[in-house]
Amino acid sequence: MPLPGIKPTWSHLLTQTGEFATCVELVTSRGTITERSGRRVLELARLLAQDPRIDALSITDNPGGNAMLSADTLGTDLLARGQEVIIHLSCKDWNRNALQSHAWKLASEGFNNVLALSGDFPTGGYHGQASGVFDLDSVGLLRLFADLNAGLPPAAGGQGMGRTRFFPGAVVSNFKRHEREVMPQYFKLAKKVEHGASFIITQVGYDARKQDELLKYMAWRDLKVPVLANVYVLSLGAARFFHAGQIPGVVVSDELLALAEKAGASADRGRAFFLELAARQCAVARGLGYRGVYLGGHLKYEDYDRVLELEAGFGELDWRDFARELCFNQAEEFYFFEPDSDTGLSSTEVNREYLRSKDRASQALPLGYRVNQWVHDRVFEPGTAGFRAGRRLYQALERSGDGLRRALHGVEQALKIAAFDCRDCGDCSLPEIAFLCPESQCAKNQRNGPCGGTRQGQCEVGEKECIWALAYQRLKTQGKEEQMLEREVVFKDGALQGTSAWANAFLGRDHRAKTTEGST
Repeated sequence: MPLPGIKPTWSHLLTQTGEFATCVELVTSRGTITERSGRRVLELARLLAQDPRIDALSITDNPGGNAMLSADTLGTDLLARGQEVIIHLSCKDWNRNALQSHAWKLASEGFNNVLALSGDFPTGGYHGQASGVFDLDSVGLLRLFADLNAGLPPAAGGQGMGRTRFFPGAVVSNFKRHEREVMPQYFKLAKKVEHGASFIITQVGYDARKQDELLKYMAWRDLKVPVLANVYVLSLGAARFFHAGQIPGVVVSDELLALAEKAGASADRGRAFFLELAARQCAVARGLGYRGVYLGGHLKYEDYDRVLELEAGFGELDWRDFARELCFNQAEEFYFFEPDSDTGLSSTEVNREYLRSKDRASQALPLGYRVNQWVHDRVFEPGTAGFRAGRRLYQALERSGDGLRRALHGVEQALKIAAFDCRDCGDCSLPEIAFLCPESQCAKNQRNGPCGGTRQGQCEVGEKECIWALAYQRLKTQGKEEQMLEREVVFKDGALQGTSAWANAFLGRDHRAKTTEGST
């Protein structure tokens, strides 16, 4: 047990106690820690660290896709003060080697609490916009943390690695409008838990029914990890910004914006209203059974103090009334469960219309999809006669000259560019995403489920439908949508770029090699 006056570790608090946890998100500054903006964040962090009601401080990693001060720079000062710190680690700026290297650095310096994120697509950069990396995604990063905790095996005859003690978390974004967005988020949540997520934080949202649904869905799927409700304290400017869709995955409805506009016209520009709203969200989270709250916003220490003071002053059952008021949903928003008329939240009965839609899912698949599925099942599926023939062909080609191999690779590319806008990655995931290419059709190259940045089913980058939403719809027509992520984590092998994906599949070089090698 922690000593009196010393904050318990984040992992102990969430796994060994039933206490309601409070975490505050800190957004790092641009420039060095000694500049005015850096000193301001550091001063706020130190005040929060002294508050016994604050259990952890969570520090962002280049939020919004902009270059910011490294999270561990601020975190080092806080660790020295006995404060529990959560370091965000996202995949947008670093490849897997850099992520692994940074993970070792964090472990060496005592940062055990990490939040695994795919990350926002870069929106700025030195002398022009930076390129996104996305060599891994949040699921792959969680798997990396799990492997580091288990101790990596020796490489090239060297010694094995010592075990780290990471306590990794992840995010779920279920505040979505359409079924084709919500359900893949739930499927990816299960994938994150399977591969090591020890706690979950929700995306920013202002719909108590969706908050309630998440916990009930996790109980329904037997996903037993602590969950924190994200409570972002609005201002009029932030409400307008969110309503305009400027932050990927964050929604402020027309109704909530109207309330924010009305409050913003007051003498205090809505400060009292927004702090009260946040306090009520905290009370709802506690009442629903969340393990804690994750407070965010551009605030002063006095604002956080006021939110916690207000929440502490509410009656034990006040949250039920607040929950009815805090259901700022979108028009025709999809819910997995039927509503509960008594509470205004969700029941535990699965949405009847959703179940009916599964029964009557149209079988009218695009001709190209049907052809691709037919060819894959007969030629590229390990164990089939077609696969054995393809393996023999490419084994023979391996013994032939380069000219014939290049010619066949050219034919492959001509067909795949026309059909899929193929980028010749050499490690194909088409069969895993309903024959949609993650390299050309997903801005973040996500191979283990969707990111959280979609809005109305659209990708956060450019005007196009999210490929995971499209894949969900295609698979649902076959009754296969629930299994879309029930497979091994995909790690694309960069060494295969520019080589024949067909050859790599038949010869056991791609990410499905283990399965392929076990087939005859």
